[in-house]
Parts: sequence; C-alpha cells; structure tokens
Amino acid sequence: MKSELMEILLVTVPGLEDLLRAEAVEKGFKKPSIVTGGVLIKGKWPDVWRANLQLRGASRILVRIGSFRIAHLSKLEGMARHFPWEEHIARGTSLRVDVTSHKSKIYHQKAAAERFEKALVSAIDADIDPEADLVLKIRFFKDVCTISVDSSGDGLHIRGTKQALNKAPLRETLAALILRQAGFKGKEPVVDPMCGSGTLVLEAAEIASRLDAGRSRNFAFQLLPSFDADAFQELKDRTKKAESEFQFYGFDRDAGAVERAISNAERADVDDVCSFTRQTVSDLTPPDGPKGLVIVNPPYGIRIGDQKKLAPLYQKLGHVLKTRFAGWRVAILTNTGKLAEATELPFNPDPVGFSHGGIKVKLYLTDVLEERVS
Repeated sequence: MKSELMEILLVTVPGLEDLLRAEAVEKGFKKPSIVTGGVLIKGKWPDVWRANLQLRGASRILVRIGSFRIAHLSKLEGMARHFPWEEHIARGTSLRVDVTSHKSKIYHQKAAAERFEKALVSAIDADIDPEADLVLKIRFFKDVCTISVDSSGDGLHIRGTKQALNKAPLRETLAALILRQAGFKGKEPVVDPMCGSGTLVLEAAEIASRLDAGRSRNFAFQLLPSFDADAFQELKDRTKKAESEFQFYGFDRDAGAVERAISNAERADVDDVCSFTRQTVSDLTPPDGPKGLVIVNPPYGIRIGDQKKLAPLYQKLGHVLKTRFAGWRVAILTNTGKLAEATELPFNPDPVGFSHGGIKVKLYLTDVLEERVS
C-alpha cells in the first residue's frame, strides 16, 4: 500500500456540500474542503473504506489515482497503456470505463472510452464488462485527464437493508443531509406524517442508534488489491448499536406503505425504536413524551394545476401542526414557495435549495412552534 496520501472525493448533491463537509469533520476526516458537487479530503485506503462505511450524506466515494495532460486523441491509447495500472488494479479484473469531457480538445467521449479500454486490456488483461461493479471514472477537463476509481460501486444511498420501496422514494443519503440541515443530531424524537416506505424515520433512527450507514452492504473497493478484509472487519466491529432513548414515528394513509416501512425497519434493526401507523394527516397528534422534529416530504406540484390540487393538503398539514404541535420544529421539503406558503407556518428565510430526482426543491424550516393563543 502506497504511503502518500490520495485525493478522495466525497460526492454529494450540488447545494448540500457544506452539510457533507460538516459530517466529514464530525466523523474525524481531516481538513475537508468543499468543491462543486462534493467534498475533497486526503487519505489512504483505510480512509476510503471508512468514508464508504460511515458517511451518511455522501452519494459515492471517488479515489483519484492519477492524471496527465493530453490534447490529442491519437496519443491517448499510448498514454493510457503506460499508466501504472497494476499499482491500483489487479490483472484480469472486470471493470467498466466511464468518460466525460468538458472544455477539452478530446471531446468524443465514446472514442476516448474505447482507447482506454484497449489500453487496459493490453496493460493488465482487464475484462471490460458494461455490468462490472468496478468503475474507472475518466474526466477530461481543459486538456487534463484525471483517472479515478469509484470505490463505492452501487450508490451509497443503497444501505443494503431497504428492500421494500415506495414510489419515487427519497434517497437515504439525501434524507441524512436533510435531517442534518433540520438540526437533527439523534437527541430528539422525529415524526413523519407522510412517511412512505419510511426513509426519513429510518435514517433518524439509525443516526440515534449510532449505526454505520454501510454496515449491511458490499463495496467496489473490496475488489481492489489494496483491500484488507481483516482490517475492514475490524473497522466495522468498532461500531456497536447504541440504545436510543427516543422513538421515531411514521404515518401514512397507504396501508401498503406502512407495511413496507415496518419491514424495512426490521431489516435495519431499528424496529425497536420505530413505530409506523396507517393514519391520515387530519388525525395526526403528537406522541407522548419529549418534543422534537416533524419532517415531511409531501407530494410536489410539478404543474400549476397540480399545485392547486395539492394546496388543500398543505393547508391541512399546516393547520394540524400549528394547532397541535406547539414546542416542535418543522421541516418540509417541496418544490414551490406557494405550497410552502399554503401551510401558513412561520418558516425561516432563505430555505436551502437542491435537486431531488431532477426536480428543484427547497427545504423549509421553522424554529420551535409557539403555543397558539385563541
């Protein structure tokens, strides 16, 4: 294993880089710096393993293994063939190549990928497979070719425990960052009135239980010669489930969604602190015990007509929260200010914006709701 530090890119949703940086600091990664679409750290392979295992807000972890300047496609295969591949990838490994180009003279991405594939076959007898778990990310930018290994494989939102999904589910990585933006640190109860398959509730429960995000899945870095199975198992064994003193509640009008959420909680080993119930927003009441966070990812209004149809739902939600949830904070994710305004909740200014499933959304937050004076 090489002694010098590598550049490690923690990829996230553009607009939420500061939240991932805060998590990286919290998890003990040194000097993380924000770049567009991610956070950059330096480290060795054990740091790569730990980032994949523990970071909840990262979409994937890319490891930069080298770069070179090039401006002519005709020279690319030769340059790629002489790259020190065997320092990073074992001979005969199955892999695929993903190429992007921006502001470079080498702009034909398919042709560049073909040159790299030929070079890899020649240099290390690589098995080029479009379905391979191990991916090389080749980026051309201003005539510099940067080579990275995608150490994650499947996106890190795939925790390995959630098999039952609702339609258009919120990704776990995004849920973790939304909870962080809402000020959740695992020390309060959470209520989701429209929980779907339970993503926000489950993520909150796992955070409170101090469980590693990737404890139940495999990663692409396990296919690399730098991987040490015993050291990685030792890293996983360091984290033990903590007993949460709080409960986490999900409600949904869809019985199927509730059943899926219950199954997901059992697989994630947080069913002891989670409660999922079939219930409409109109019947929502605060659970007994300490007050905490109400967090909701309601339906969005993509078209103007949709917004008009959804406005009564948002109005009902706002009324229930204002009249019954004094002492609680509220976080609502939606794509239009008009729907947020329909709740008549006292949202803080400047909601954070980002893209969710190709839709531009914002997270609207309140401070602690005050008791209403009739």
